[in-house]
Amino acid sequence: MSAALKAKIADVFEEPGCEVNQGKTAKARKAGCTKQLTPGAAAGGCAFDGAKIALQPIVDVAHLVHGPIACEGNSWDNRHSASSGSQVYRTGFTTDINELDVIYGAEKRLFKAIREIVEKVDPPAIFVYQTCVTGLIGDDIEAVCQRASEKFGKPVIPVNAPGFAGPKNLGNKLGAEALLDYVIGTVEPAYTTPTDINIIGEYNLSGELWQVKPLLDALGVRVLSCISGDGRYNEVASAHRAKANMMVCSKSMINIATKMQQRWGIPYFEGSFYGIADMSQTLREIARLLIEQGADADLARRTEALIAAEEARAWDRIRAYRTQLTGKRVLLITGGVKSWSVVAALQEAGLEVVGTSVKKSTKEDKEKIKEIMGDDAHMIDDMTPRQMYAMLRDAKADIMLSGGRSQFVALKARMPWMDINQERHHAFAGYEGMVTMVEEIHKALFNPVWQQVRTPAPWATVADPMLV
Repeated sequence: MSAALKAKIADVFEEPGCEVNQGKTAKARKAGCTKQLTPGAAAGGCAFDGAKIALQPIVDVAHLVHGPIACEGNSWDNRHSASSGSQVYRTGFTTDINELDVIYGAEKRLFKAIREIVEKVDPPAIFVYQTCVTGLIGDDIEAVCQRASEKFGKPVIPVNAPGFAGPKNLGNKLGAEALLDYVIGTVEPAYTTPTDINIIGEYNLSGELWQVKPLLDALGVRVLSCISGDGRYNEVASAHRAKANMMVCSKSMINIATKMQQRWGIPYFEGSFYGIADMSQTLREIARLLIEQGADADLARRTEALIAAEEARAWDRIRAYRTQLTGKRVLLITGGVKSWSVVAALQEAGLEVVGTSVKKSTKEDKEKIKEIMGDDAHMIDDMTPRQMYAMLRDAKADIMLSGGRSQFVALKARMPWMDINQERHHAFAGYEGMVTMVEEIHKALFNPVWQQVRTPAPWATVADPMLV
């Protein structure tokens, strides 16, 4: 690991906005932000993966992976981060290094790949991602990017987050550091308004940003940049002129919020777009910060009027579903901000959360879970597939909400399942998203197929213990 990367990781671990890291000893701080990777295990992501998924939703940028082709993998629609315009981000660019490159170095190959992207695609910027192999052989991507930027007259941004640096959470922050070092503050916006905000840590999964933006538009609040969902390079580069920042995704990019506050005096808060009450509270916080920064005080009145209208409409639309969902038990296997924000939304739908995964959650996330569910909150640090299966088969839960990797446990147990993670096809943010979530849970729970698959086949002569 290079001295520059070590220094950057040390800087990230001194993050003033993260109480967890500040409370650790120097030795414990070096261990990282989350549980360390286990060699040979499917640990759920490395630092490179974290940096890539944090930055790839900037849609007009070419994202070039400097390493073996396997590191790039299949990038098409891997997170359903939607775009309202450019589709450049959905193309997988890689230098595809080989054995000779490992021996002789791959810096020339990287420069040629950048030149080819400029000639064929001509994006406003190119992000170059370091990987384990190129990091180990000593390729200096910072020097290559600087030379390419001078040669081709456009920003070429090095993202130095090789997988061996640590887990996915650290990669999120290293990707954010690349934006702070090379992007944010380099472009001036065409104009500014007293109600400009940045949304940090929102990836526009299945178009969730578009569920929220109309609400902000109705209040006259302009999203100067979203970092990074449906983002544009020039918007992100001009983010330093916003009047307030909202941080969405549970500390994954908190270094952007804290350092923008230090450098440009932009205040921030952490909020959630999931659930009726949390969505309303987020709108109030945005209005409060903007008024403190000089916006028209009438913004508070308009915000309360919008909240009243939207809450009444949302509650009216989910009332019929609540009657059937009340008392149904949910097992929530996710992490991060969703470990508490989705809990609040589920409780509003009348559902009982019998357990929520906190494997990828911070200390602050766990405190919020306790606030919502009480001191007897069932927080699951690491549940094995066998334990999930037993919990569903013993009827401790009526439905499981999780990512795609856990769906087959629920299907084997002949129990309903719904995708709550980044691969999902439905947007659950905002008031409209809350209605969609309740509708989808209702569809999954009351699908007649579950009764059919639990019924013994008519030709079965011996009782199957799996069906009892």
